[in-house]
Amino acid sequence: MKHINIPIFIPHLGCPNQCVFCNQRHISGKEIFDENSVEKSIYNVLTSIKDEECEIAFFGGSFTGIDRGLMIRLLDVAQKFVDEKKICGIRMSTRPDYISQEIIDILKKYSITCVELGIQTTNNDVLNVLKRGHSLDDTIQAINLLKKANINFVGQMMIGLPAATIEDELECANFISSNNAFGARIYPTLVLRNTELENMYQRGDYLPLSVEKAVERSAEVLKVFIKNKISCIRIGLCDSENLHSENTFVAGPNSPSIGEMVKSRVYYDLISEKLSSFKKTLNTIVIECPKGKMSQVIGIKKENILKFKKQFYIEKLKIKENNVLTEFTVNVFEEEE
Repeated sequence: MKHINIPIFIPHLGCPNQCVFCNQRHISGKEIFDENSVEKSIYNVLTSIKDEECEIAFFGGSFTGIDRGLMIRLLDVAQKFVDEKKICGIRMSTRPDYISQEIIDILKKYSITCVELGIQTTNNDVLNVLKRGHSLDDTIQAINLLKKANINFVGQMMIGLPAATIEDELECANFISSNNAFGARIYPTLVLRNTELENMYQRGDYLPLSVEKAVERSAEVLKVFIKNKISCIRIGLCDSENLHSENTFVAGPNSPSIGEMVKSRVYYDLISEKLSSFKKTLNTIVIECPKGKMSQVIGIKKENILKFKKQFYIEKLKIKENNVLTEFTVNVFEEEE
């Protein structure tokens, strides 16, 4: 059964911090929040879907940091849909320092399936540069509280942050994995309008990653999650008109296909490793991939195929789907004459 989220965007409510990269109003496309429209919005989505497993997801701001009365009223609305068996649960995004025992006690009264934590990085020096207002210890405490309450968490992390290195990013991915996250999200850093990061960029204090570099670093992080069997829910921000407007986007690896590019890079590295064990000149090579993943193996504009042929002196390449294979597994062999 296909799973979908019914997103309710709460732009920046409840968050007194202004991290250098953040302008949630631009990201969500919401300048104001109308509490009275929430229930109707959910009904409208539910009438347009069939046979999907649905969750109501409070995204866009730090949900557990908003006014307690508003938070409880919104949870009450969402819980009504759970009780009516129209959705399977409730999820939300928040900051690690907005998870406390008080918050846990509230959440346990509702059908919370997952809390998405904006971890971003596990390097305290980078957290300071970002003006996050919390430390790694706060992240550890939040995860421990969620685990104790048997509430799943998803770790959200960023690539190419100011002062961050690929080593920092791999460390963050390993941290999320070692804490048995329910899933992960990878967000390459974009420079958005009306943020301190825009000022840093204009001053020359911050150089955003190119698309190519963001793909390379994100692919290395994704490999950590694959190795540890952590599902990566998304790579890159959701594509929207806002992110392509000069009133919103300033600089950085902003591509609607960056997730596909990252997965394609992982397949390229995986297949290259297998091909490197073959003899120098190859006639016909067959690559078997999971169902529905052929385009990722081929690469955008057949980039992977062209590289394979050139690098490994392959005369002919065949790509086939194998229904038995799972994501990010392949069979590679030379076809017998």
